[in-house]
Amino acid sequence: MQRRTSQGGYHAAAMIEITAGLAIPEGELTFGASRAGGPGGQNVNKVATKVTLTFDVAGSPSLSEPQRARIRERLATRITRDGVLHVVSQRHRTQGANRAAALARFAELLRGALAEEPERVPTRPSRISRQRRVAEKTLHSRLKQSRRRPLHEE
Repeated sequence: MQRRTSQGGYHAAAMIEITAGLAIPEGELTFGASRAGGPGGQNVNKVATKVTLTFDVAGSPSLSEPQRARIRERLATRITRDGVLHVVSQRHRTQGANRAAALARFAELLRGALAEEPERVPTRPSRISRQRRVAEKTLHSRLKQSRRRPLHEE
């Protein structure tokens, strides 16, 4: 996708680097602005500074099917039924700063969702730790026995 520059030329759309092998063109993202609460003084009721970034996970040509499935699984609470991911930013007083924050958060979310988890290596408790556990159980058992009522012998 190309964008027209102010001088009449063209340049390629910006790519958002997610991982070493994945970059998403900014053209696949849509931005919406609305009024935000929070700091801003008199300006807060007049200017649309809250930015909502939307990304169509289901229809993105940049993602492979396994990546799409992984994102859907890990970011399920942020994705609508239509497969659209929403990221909102209203922390800053300007729309530009909120847009940058939303982009950064978007990249961070996708990076986290696509990260491979290391496989767990099963370990066994050491001999000393097993002995310590048994000793603690014995001590606890004796403590509980000492709290019992004594048996009446006739």
